[in-house]
Formats: sequence, structure tokens, C-alpha cells
Amino acid sequence: MQDKIYKYLLLLGDNTMVLGHRLSSLCGHGPSLETDIALTNISLDLFGQTRNYFQYAATLIKRRPASFSLGSYESLENVDGEDQIAFLRMPQEYSNVLLVEQPNTDFAYIIVRQFLFDQYHILLLNKLAQSNDDQIAAVANKSIKEVTYHRDFSSQWLKRLGDGTEESHQRMQEAVNFLYPYVKELITPCNLEEDMASLGIGPDLNHLADELVENIAQHMAEATLKLPPLDGARFNGKVGLHSENLGYILSELQYMQLAYPNMKW
Repeated sequence: MQDKIYKYLLLLGDNTMVLGHRLSSLCGHGPSLETDIALTNISLDLFGQTRNYFQYAATLIKRRPASFSLGSYESLENVDGEDQIAFLRMPQEYSNVLLVEQPNTDFAYIIVRQFLFDQYHILLLNKLAQSNDDQIAAVANKSIKEVTYHRDFSSQWLKRLGDGTEESHQRMQEAVNFLYPYVKELITPCNLEEDMASLGIGPDLNHLADELVENIAQHMAEATLKLPPLDGARFNGKVGLHSENLGYILSELQYMQLAYPNMKW
């Protein structure tokens, strides 16, 4: 079971790390100083959550029993900390959902992507706070306050732009049409998530689905935005099949560690 918890921690941490990286690239490019700082702070929150997950994952590797199977994560055989987990895996070893790796096309895409993930994330954390794994529960409890702010921020911008000018509405609708189908991956459990749910470590995503879709629909209606069908997007990010977008992210994220192996600050 320990190896499954380890892989589940990567799944949780990869989502927050990749989205945090997307937001970090916006530092200095926000539409206003206040919004720029807010997006940067959200990025830092997500990186902090990632570090908590990966620190726990690193301890599991260090004290792993002989039966602990790394599976496809053999590049982490000699891990001694969270940095190696974050920076030294191959692209197919990352298990983030495809939604979070979608590019910063414009501010509408940034807000819609954030809104959709935030609505899912707060529901997930509320369930993880009741996890049978005490450390996962502790990380979730610590993160709930942060993600509540993230959700409020993205929800307010969704309504402001969706029900704003003709141009802002058109751009937001375009972003919704493109990004909403990726929500299906958030609520479709992979085998690992089903195992974690059966052990009481993670939630049953099927039980979150209706509430998530309802919450999203309510906010979209208030923003005068229409939802497309919840299908059409291909997704296998949780099992390591990603879009080309992740390759560009990793080329930046991994550069220093690959150019200067084992560097220390």
C-alpha cells in the first residue's frame, strides 16, 4: 500500500505544481498590479502545497520496504528529497490532469482554467481532510483556507468578465468552450484513485461529480456563460499521457537541475 500512497502523492502534487508554474510565468504580466500580485500569491500557495506532498513522498521512498514498487518511476530510485521528485522525472512520469497544463492563451483562459480547477480543488481538499492518512489530512486542512481564497478570486473574475463587456463575454465564452470538457478528467477516477478511495485515503470522485458540475453551472449562469457538453476532450494525464504543453513546461522547470546536476542553493 505504501507504494500506492507514494504515487497518489505525486498525482496530487503534480496538479498543484504544474498549475503553480503556469501562474508563476505571469508574474509581472498581470492586467493590474493587484491582480498580478494575487496570481503570484496563488502560485506560491500551490507550490507550498506541492512541497508538502512531495516531502511526504520523499520520506516514503527513503524508508521503503523491499516490496515497495516504484513501477514506472525508476528515475527516482535514489531520491533524497522533494526537489528530485519535482525536477528529475521523465514527462510520462508526471500524473497531472491535462486542464492544469493548458497554456496562458489570454486572461480569459487563465481565469476559466483557474476557476474550474478551484471548484474541484476545494471539494477534493474537504474530502482529503478526512483521509485515513494523517499526513494527507494535515496537508489538506492547511490548504483549505488558501484554496478558498483561490476559488473566491477566480469566481469573482469569472462573473466580472462573463457579464461584462461584449468583448470580455465573447473571450470568456471561447475559453469556457475550450476548457470545460477537461473537467471530465477531474471527476473520472483512474485505478489509483479508486484504490485510494477503497482504503479511505482519497475520496470517491464519483461522489464529487454532481456537486462539482452543479457548482460550476451555477457560477456560469451568474456570469451569463453557457456550458458546452462535458465530453470531447481526450484525457489520460493521470496515467502519464500528456499534451505537448507539458514538454514546454518541463523544459523550463527542469533546466537548472539538468544543466547543473545536484546543485544546492
